[in-house]
Amino acid sequence: MTRPMMQAMRYHEFGAADVMRLEEVPRPEPQAGEVLVRVVAAGVLPADWKLRKGLFPMPVRFPVIPGTAFAGIVEETAPGVTDFRPGQAVFGRSPNGTYAEFAAVPAEAIAAKPPGIGFEEAAAVSGGATTAWRAIMDGEVKPGDRVLIHGAAGGVGLFAVQFAKWKGAHVVGTAGPANLDFIRSLGADAAVDYTAEPFENAAQDVDFVLDTIGGKTLERSWTVVKRGGALITITGRPPIEKGLETGVRIIKPSLASGDDLAAIAGLLEQGIVRAIVQRSYPLGEARLAQEQSESGHGRGRIVLRISEA
Repeated sequence: MTRPMMQAMRYHEFGAADVMRLEEVPRPEPQAGEVLVRVVAAGVLPADWKLRKGLFPMPVRFPVIPGTAFAGIVEETAPGVTDFRPGQAVFGRSPNGTYAEFAAVPAEAIAAKPPGIGFEEAAAVSGGATTAWRAIMDGEVKPGDRVLIHGAAGGVGLFAVQFAKWKGAHVVGTAGPANLDFIRSLGADAAVDYTAEPFENAAQDVDFVLDTIGGKTLERSWTVVKRGGALITITGRPPIEKGLETGVRIIKPSLASGDDLAAIAGLLEQGIVRAIVQRSYPLGEARLAQEQSESGHGRGRIVLRISEA
């Protein structure tokens, strides 16, 4: 029996954004423990274009369907899946590629989409919100802590600001001049224009630093986090040796679970946290979407619109 076909963005070699092509490929079949999801929207994450450029030291099997973050509707379930049903709106992450009309997704990596948020907003959660959630949870942020978040307007930073404020922390966020009011609207107690003043002026004796920038920003952060405080960087290898020298706990965030997604969904539904979509593109313009993501400018997440809800 011939398998149904679908449209998917794929690339057959590493390279610039133009290696991606919209192709007709067989629709995936969910294996045990998976659900087949009709993808309505897919998040465009920095990891997507970094993988495409061959920047990750990991084996890649070509051709590749990019993307992990998505929101969509369950099309069918494989044996062993009892928590989800066809027709149910869900969101989460898939290791099998989401720049496509359909994706096979492990059931433990998804959660029911809150009815109060749209599919594009839900697609902006995985990757950004889940990374921020694990950082704040693993960093054990608590009421009264002083928290410094670098890149507070980005896809991870904007959620980290909101989660830290929900935890009762005093939050200092860094951003460009165009995004200062934006991060204040998310709850940041202090917004630092990194182009105009050193963040060290606004942040001292910090209990927790979340670095989403790396480089010199990370290097300078050692001077503001207090002994016994914690630091998480998502830009590369955790600087464990430096942490031992300075008495700072270096934490590698754990992977998010379906339970984490459900917890985040609850905060979204209550209006405590909001997802921000910077811009959306149709599937056929995934190259432009990745190029915008690679530029590093803007606020919030970029998403692909793939089908109608």
